[in-house]
Amino acid sequence: MAFVVAMQTHAQDKRPKFSPEKFKADMEQFIVKEACLTPEESAKFFPVYDEMQKKQRAVFSRMRRMGRVKPTDEEGCREAIEKRDRLELDLKQIQQTYHNKMMTIIPASKLFDVIKAEDKFHRRMMNRYNRPQRQNKHKDN
Repeated sequence: MAFVVAMQTHAQDKRPKFSPEKFKADMEQFIVKEACLTPEESAKFFPVYDEMQKKQRAVFSRMRRMGRVKPTDEEGCREAIEKRDRLELDLKQIQQTYHNKMMTIIPASKLFDVIKAEDKFHRRMMNRYNRPQRQNKHKDN
C-alpha cells in the first residue's frame, strides 16, 4: 500500500508546475503559427490582445469571488444571478470592443483564425493538464 502511494506521489511530482509566462509564450507562438501572423502583425496585435486579456481576467476574478459564497435567501440569489449575468455581458462587450480594435490591425480572416487558435490552444492545454490525472485514475482501477 505504501509503495502505491509513493508511486502516485512520485508521478504527481513529475507534472510540471504551471508557469503563466510559459503559458503566454506558448499560446502566442501557437497563435502566430495557426493564424499565419507576420512579425509586424504580431508586434502590433499582441499588445492589444494582452490588454483585452487583462480586462477579461479582472471580470473573471470578480465572477470567481462572487461564486465562492451562496447567498442565504432567494433575493440574494436573484441578485447574485443578475450580477453574474451583467459580468458575462461585460466580458462580451470587452471582447467585441477589442475584436473591433484588432480588425484595424490584422485582417478579419486572420482574427478569425486567432480566435479559433486560442480556443484550440486552451482545449489542448486542458487535455494535457488533465491527462496525467486520468492516467493515474485508470492505473488505480
